Amino acid sequence: MKVAIITGAGSGIGLATAKMLHDEGMAVVGVGRDKGKLATLEQAIGNPDQVLAISADLIDPAAPKAIVEAALDKFGRIDCLVNNAGIGSPKPLDETDDETLDSFLDIMLVAPFRLCRDVIPHLGAGSSVVNVTSTFAHVGGRRGGAYSAAKGGLKSLTEHMACEYGPRGIRSNCVAPGVTRTDMVAHRFEDEAFKRINVETTPYPRLAEPEDIASVIAFLCLPGSEMINGQSIVVDGGWTRTKYLSPRVTRTTWIEPDA
Repeated sequence: MKVAIITGAGSGIGLATAKMLHDEGMAVVGVGRDKGKLATLEQAIGNPDQVLAISADLIDPAAPKAIVEAALDKFGRIDCLVNNAGIGSPKPLDETDDETLDSFLDIMLVAPFRLCRDVIPHLGAGSSVVNVTSTFAHVGGRRGGAYSAAKGGLKSLTEHMACEYGPRGIRSNCVAPGVTRTDMVAHRFEDEAFKRINVETTPYPRLAEPEDIASVIAFLCLPGSEMINGQSIVVDGGWTRTKYLSPRVTRTTWIEPDA
């Protein structure tokens, strides 16, 4: 039985990924900070022999090694790593203090770096690393700031790993979600401007659900994706690659900005 480590596994994309990989016959090591959410993961898997829930603060330098050791102690192997944990609601660069910068970089770049570093020695041919980045690793966006910096760094790290460890049969890829309807961004849909920026500029008729992203992550962990290495798969309904505007927007009367 193959084994996948998934961070941020208690909800949203991480939980959906855990369910899909379990359905494909994998055991799941789910990592998160919220013990209540991890209990939801355990309930969703439903078999204590095929799930290990680890409550850990990924910012702690000792956490990656402890996660790897716990996975090996229970299952004896590691085949896939999904670095999914993240935070949102960034600010523009000029409004970002050092504490916020460190928080974004620690959670979404430093922690994945450390976990990859500790997992790689235990991966064999046919294994897979999937780092969850963002559309903002590919395009500029307002309010990106530290978030964009972290996700862009994670994309570059993934490409390095694809080159360095590909010859050993270890594949490394990114999945870059667009705006996805998770708990982390639910409150943003109360903002009309946020909805217009994302909904009215996406040519597909809906935004992504966690399962849409999870299905791509799961595919990259399965044998059918064996020749995909060093790639970033953007899952955003066409938002980054088109200049789509909905009919509602194109019918709007232009208002000159204030001088």
